[in-house]
Amino acid sequence: MTDLTGAAWRKSTRSGDNGGDCVEVATNLPDVVAVRDSKDPSGPSLRFTQPGWAAFLSTVKAQPHR
Repeated sequence: MTDLTGAAWRKSTRSGDNGGDCVEVATNLPDVVAVRDSKDPSGPSLRFTQPGWAAFLSTVKAQPHR
């Protein structure tokens, strides 16, 4: 499992003033992109490879806005 001790977490620039209900992403780690729930920073996180993260973002961006 990847050590996330040095992760620099950030919220999306699209996160509005919704009371902090959003996800945070850390892209500063070698070979992994980590994603977590901002309401539970010590809870579980998802980990993507760089290509996996790029594919995820591409898929999300291709979805119609609702």
